[in-house]
Amino acid sequence: MMQAMLSGASSIRAHQQRLSVVGNNLANLNTTGFRASRMNFMDLMSQTLRGANGPSTGRGGLNPVQIGTGVQIGSIGLDMSSGSMTATNRPTDLAIQGNGFFVVSDGSNQYYTRDGGFDLDASGSLVHRGTGLRVQGWMAGADGTVASSGATTNVTVPTGATSSARGTTTVSVNGNLDAAAGATGEATTTITVYDSLGNKRELNVRFFNHQTPPAAGAPDGAAASWDFEVTEGGTVIGGTASGAGPMFFDGSGKAIGGDAFSFSLPASGGAPAQNVGLNLSSITQLAQASQVRLASQDGYGPGTLTSFSIVPDGTIVGIFSNGQTQPLGRVATAVFANPGGMNQVGGNMFTSSGNSGDALVGAPGSAGQPAVYSGYLETSNVDLGSEFTDMIVTQRGYQANTRVITTADEMLQEVLSIKR
Repeated sequence: MMQAMLSGASSIRAHQQRLSVVGNNLANLNTTGFRASRMNFMDLMSQTLRGANGPSTGRGGLNPVQIGTGVQIGSIGLDMSSGSMTATNRPTDLAIQGNGFFVVSDGSNQYYTRDGGFDLDASGSLVHRGTGLRVQGWMAGADGTVASSGATTNVTVPTGATSSARGTTTVSVNGNLDAAAGATGEATTTITVYDSLGNKRELNVRFFNHQTPPAAGAPDGAAASWDFEVTEGGTVIGGTASGAGPMFFDGSGKAIGGDAFSFSLPASGGAPAQNVGLNLSSITQLAQASQVRLASQDGYGPGTLTSFSIVPDGTIVGIFSNGQTQPLGRVATAVFANPGGMNQVGGNMFTSSGNSGDALVGAPGSAGQPAVYSGYLETSNVDLGSEFTDMIVTQRGYQANTRVITTADEMLQEVLSIKR
């Protein structure tokens, strides 16, 4: 009877621990990125009353006779399956799809988390909102490239960052020149370009002197020509008078050699002179009113950072007031050979252990790393139905073993009453 009571007592202790695991899971039902735990039991040692005997010539074999001595906790393992993603519409909130963790640091130690509830602090560092730990990754170099491996650092979004200017190298003009226009017909448009310092420069492009048949020196197939000029403040800086024209059109109204022109933008305000390609190949000469316009130009002025976004490969893309975008940095992720072997240290954080393997840190979406999604958070993976079922089973197990103890106690009472 004493052995039965001890077995029951061990089971009561084990079921108490199991209820603690279930309670913790339910307590963290709404904890971001929480990983539920599962407890498994295993039996204690068994007392052998009779050993096993193998079969002999005249007698069959006998199995061992053993009595178990109770139960113990076999394991408490983490369920590392992904939770659902819920939209937050905050650009700094990140969710991981698949196996992996974000990497954060307190300056001395690295931690790993599925909780992507991040925000910017006063210094521009991307930090975990609940703990203040800094998110790790790589910052963009001077040339705008961002690493995807190697030593990580604190990821920051530099408030007030600027985007340098780019001088215009190519201008494209499109539209139509009226095929029925006389020699006095004209078409004009204003184009905006930028010098190397980002100064905005307003230029005029004028098409005039329509000739049918075309001017002398026309290429084969030319049916008409137009002279043109590029001016800045009334000063001619390119066009026919500068030896860059005229424009020629074939019999179907298509430009011939319209992509071969250029003009020289004069030095101004400390910016040196620069050569600018002028692409007129998209201009047609058809029987409709003349109308030409700027199609595109590849220059821009300086800009300041206005906002940013984080794309699935973890790159933080800055959006600047001049319409340009450029990488600012990249958030790192880490994967483990055995993520279930990691240590939970509170605050939604994990650390590596001797059985988790070393962290393999890399860029999201590459070499086995998970992708990340901005504007989402991962919910807990606690299954409410499973937890309530485990709670009922645990309660019944606990009750059954208390009955074992009370029954053994009653039997002992009967033995003690024999003496009366």
